[in-house]
Amino acid sequence: MNPSDKQRRYWRKTLWLTAALLLVWFLVSFVATYFARDLSFTFFGWPFSFWLGAQGGPLIYGLIIGFYAWAMHRLDVAHDQDEIDD
Repeated sequence: MNPSDKQRRYWRKTLWLTAALLLVWFLVSFVATYFARDLSFTFFGWPFSFWLGAQGGPLIYGLIIGFYAWAMHRLDVAHDQDEIDD
């Protein structure tokens, strides 16, 4: 069974969304950590590198999860993939 054009577009959009969110996760997790010593400005009264590790990182991870769930639901509805198979 070959996938239809609609299923291919759905899958391409799903892969794009996943790759974009993984890029954000990578930037927050590794790039910000790598440059932590250079991020020495104050943010909400704390050094930015400390704030990012203690508050910002987990906050951004939660936002990534919420955005992924919201975007995938919209994508499922737009491509009629939201039906539950019995």
